[in-house]
Order: sequence, then structure tokens, then C-alpha cells
Amino acid sequence: MRVLGIRRETKNRWERRVPIVPHDVYELRKRHRIHTLIEPSEQRIFSEEEYVKNGAVVVDNLKDANYIFGVKEIPINYFEEKKVYVFFSHTIKGQKYNMPMLKKMLELKDTLIDYELIRDEEGKRLIFFGYHAGLAGAIDTLWAYGQRLLKEGIKTPFVRIKRSFEYGRMDKAEIHLKDIGEQIAEEGLPEEISPMIVGIMGRGNVSKGVQDIIKLFPYEEIDARSIKEAIKEKKSNRIFMVVFRPEERVRNVFGEVYSREDYYTHPEHYISNMPKHLPFLSILFNATYWEEKYPRLVTKSHVKELFDKYDNPKLKVIGDITCDIEGSVEFTVKATMPDEPCFVYDPFTDSIKDGVIGRGIVVMAVDNLPAELPYDASLFFSHRLKPFVPYIVRANYSTSFGRLNLPLEIKNAVIALNGELTPNFKYLEKYL
Repeated sequence: MRVLGIRRETKNRWERRVPIVPHDVYELRKRHRIHTLIEPSEQRIFSEEEYVKNGAVVVDNLKDANYIFGVKEIPINYFEEKKVYVFFSHTIKGQKYNMPMLKKMLELKDTLIDYELIRDEEGKRLIFFGYHAGLAGAIDTLWAYGQRLLKEGIKTPFVRIKRSFEYGRMDKAEIHLKDIGEQIAEEGLPEEISPMIVGIMGRGNVSKGVQDIIKLFPYEEIDARSIKEAIKEKKSNRIFMVVFRPEERVRNVFGEVYSREDYYTHPEHYISNMPKHLPFLSILFNATYWEEKYPRLVTKSHVKELFDKYDNPKLKVIGDITCDIEGSVEFTVKATMPDEPCFVYDPFTDSIKDGVIGRGIVVMAVDNLPAELPYDASLFFSHRLKPFVPYIVRANYSTSFGRLNLPLEIKNAVIALNGELTPNFKYLEKYL
């Protein structure tokens, strides 16, 4: 009998997501004879009763399950010997805060499969929460925009927006946001902030989530070359949306035409081109993947120059959805929580202050945004994960990596096998 376990999430009180929803537990048992054990949890978005109705068994611990599925990182003292763990480990960049966890897994001869690495032949992720991060991040950022303007004495329809966790489900958020959109279409936005232009850095799943939120309002998509024209027209009954292409986000320091291959091979040849666009934007969303080898897109000096040139810049809020600490947005110096999602960065003192009040740019930097929409995010994620589960629980892990009988999409996501780093992840030894 194949038995998988679903652990309770313990990272923080906001984490209510599940990797496999009750109905998919039923499907896995009916079609594949896979049985599910589940730990009790008072904060999980789906109740224990729902899981039991669909064939799961609630247990105090998962000692009888050999395949443990979770969402976020797992505490060190939780691991048991020679088991398979499937979760977002956040280890592939050598993240210092998770190296003790990885080291413990290797000591216990465990196997680690990371959802983030399950990709198709083109490298596209197959199992992800990124889209829902975009949805929640866009809502929280628009909330922050409305609150910031209100503190500046400008009342807008955005002040009606709630934070994502206050909606809980996307159907409720969608109804409310569309209603606010109708108000904007009929009454227009205040002259002081018109035209409202939002910029989006990134073109993947996170970006798609942001775009879908903006599309709930009256909107017009324009390219970067049309921004100045939109400024001149001063239309107030819509939101202008710009999704910046890579060649608009960065430029070659030698004056050469942007090349995707050159950028990934020689990122040191490029610097940010965003200072060119910042003065015209009302909100900037960051939905890009970033590593240290790539140029930062918005730096402290960029914002200092903006405030030196404009006493009260048009740009009010940056929604840093990717939330890489001191990453592509250099002054994202900490992650925030859903109930206090923002801080203000003051470029003159190089300091931050929680909330939306103060001199500088408001930064929305919640690092577990999909947890604010746990129902929708879990349904979507489980639907994507379910086809891979039978392969994971039927594989023979007592063999060498070369002989491991997993589809390539999953095999490439195996970071450790029986306590040994797999070939593609040997580089992590230097971080351990």
C-alpha cells in the first residue's frame, strides 16, 4: 500500500495552504490506490472533516507515511530517517537560513524533491503558486496606493480596496474590485494623480497574476514608448498598464542592442534602464526572477535621484512581489506580513518606517502572498501537482540517481537522494 502524508504548515499563522486538496485525495485513492494520512491543523483552509470524507485519515504524526508533502520549509526536528520529502525548500541559491535544514536531511539519508524545480523541457515551471502571488500582491499594492494617497489628502476609489487576506477568496475580491472599477469608469480619478500608469517588471506567472487584477478595472495596455503620450492625454477614467520587456528594463553598457543570450551569459554587460521610466509611473510592480549576478533594477540611488528631481514624485508605491531581500529592488531590506504589508523607504536617510506614512517610496514586500488567497491557491496547486504524485510515490528510491525511475521533469527536481546531493546540486556542498 502506498501511503503519503500531508503535514501541517507551521511557518507562521498566515500559512493556510495545502499541497493536495480533499477532492484530489479522493482521486488519488480511487484511481491509484494511494492512501493519505494528514496531521491535524486548526489553521488549514480545508477542514479535517473534508479530508476524512474524501478518504484521508487524521493522525498525530506521519511516522507511517514514507512520502511527506508540504508547502513551506520544514523545521529541523521534524525529519525522520530515510523518507521522501516534497516541498518548497528554498535551498537552490544556497540560502543560508535553510542550510541547517538541508544538512539535517542529508544526515538522515532523506530524499528531497523541490516543487520549484519541476519543469518542462523549455524550463517552464509546472507546479507553482506564482500566479496567485501576483493576484494577492497586486491587490495589496493597490490597497497601499489608496492608503498612501489618502494620507496625502487625496481620496480615491482605491481606498475601498481591502488587503488580500480580508477577501480570502478570489471570487469575492473580483466582485469588489470590478465594482471599484465601475466607479473609476464613471467618475474618473482625481486630476492630481491622472493619468494613473502602472508598470510591471516581469512577464511570467507572477506578472500574469498582476495583469489579471489590473484588467478587472477599466484599463488600457500601452508599451513603454507610449508612456509620455499617455501623460499628455491625462485620461482619468482608466488605468494605463505597461509590461516592460527585458530590453526596456535593462540596457547594454556598451550601447549594443539587447540580446537575451548575451544578458544571461554576460549580465555584467547590463545596467538598469528603469530610471528612464520611474518618473512617469504611479505604481511599479516587481515580478522578476533575480540572482546576484544580474543588475539591480531599482536602486537606492535611483530613488534618491527621483526625489532630488521631483519634490513629490508621481511614483508612490512599489509592489515588490518577488521580495528578494536587497535584490532587484535594492531597498527591499525586509519581508513584511499580510496585516502590515508595507514600509516607507526614505532615500535621504537610507532608512525605513513601517506603514504608508513618511517621506519616500512605499514598499509592499509580503513574502508569502499566495497564503493570503489559500483556497484558490491550494486548488490550483493541487490540480497541477496531482498528476505527478503517483510517479513520486511509486518510484524506487533505494537505487542510484542514474537508475531512479522518475519522469525527467521530477527527476530534475530531486536535490538529494538518500542523503546524497544529486549531480546537478553538488554545488550546494560549499554552502553546507
